[in-house]
Parts: sequence; structure tokens; C-alpha cells
Amino acid sequence: MDYISYLRSMVGHSKVIMPVAGVFVMDGENRVLLQQRADNQEWGHPGGFMELGETVAETARREIFEETGLRLGRLELLGIYSGPEHERVLPNGDEVALIKIMFICREYEGILHARDGESLELKFFPLDRLPSVWPAQKQAFADLAHAENAPFIK
Repeated sequence: MDYISYLRSMVGHSKVIMPVAGVFVMDGENRVLLQQRADNQEWGHPGGFMELGETVAETARREIFEETGLRLGRLELLGIYSGPEHERVLPNGDEVALIKIMFICREYEGILHARDGESLELKFFPLDRLPSVWPAQKQAFADLAHAENAPFIK
């Protein structure tokens, strides 16, 4: 049983604090990898929930591999995000207050492909021509445009 299933078996749908990690994967042309999510059809960065026994970096690497097939190299901290604007009710009714740790990665290997059913499409976009992104992720995208000022703590 994974950690989330274990936790939910005890607290049901009640609000819990959950750490998540996400990554802006950048290619050699300074384009960012986006995923079109299967659950809401919105574009955003790949990432997901931490499991017991993982470091935040391990969570980021595992999630990106599961969702894109890419193995990440060096991670740079972009920011840490929390607060009421990061609280939500998931489609299954689970309530979460997220602590989101965002990284930038410019070193990776592997063949890009959706692996776990969470992505409808994966594509690199120039930073000045992004599609409409999932509103819950807009702050991190805004901070990516000013990454030279990282890390951001919000």
C-alpha cells in the first residue's frame, strides 16, 4: 500500500498537508517541457506526491520518470510554495494543503513518452509561447521567468 492510500485509510477525505515536487525540464533551446494532464486536460509541469522514505529530489526524479520517461540530472531549486492558494479538493474528494517544491532541470536523458496514463501529451514549448497553463501552477510559471532570482519562498 502506498503512503497516500495508507494515510487516506485513516483520515478519509479530510484535509491533510501533502508534500509534492515538480520540475521544469528545460531543453537545449531553453524550452520547457509541459504535460497535458489526463485528469483535467490542462497544461502544466510534471510532478507529484512524495512517498514515505523518499527525499524531495527522489520524489521529483521518480515522478518525472513515471510521467515522461526522462531520467533527470542536476536539479536546481526554483521555489517552495504553500498557503491557502495551494489548498484544493481533488477529483476523488480528497482535501489537500500542498507544500510544493519546484525544481529546474537542464540535464536529462531518455526518450520522451507518456508512461503512466497521467499525461495526454508531452511537449517542449518556448517560454514566450506557452499554452494556457493550469491556474494552480501559474505562480511557479511566473517565477520561472525570473529564475535568476531563485529561490522563491511563497
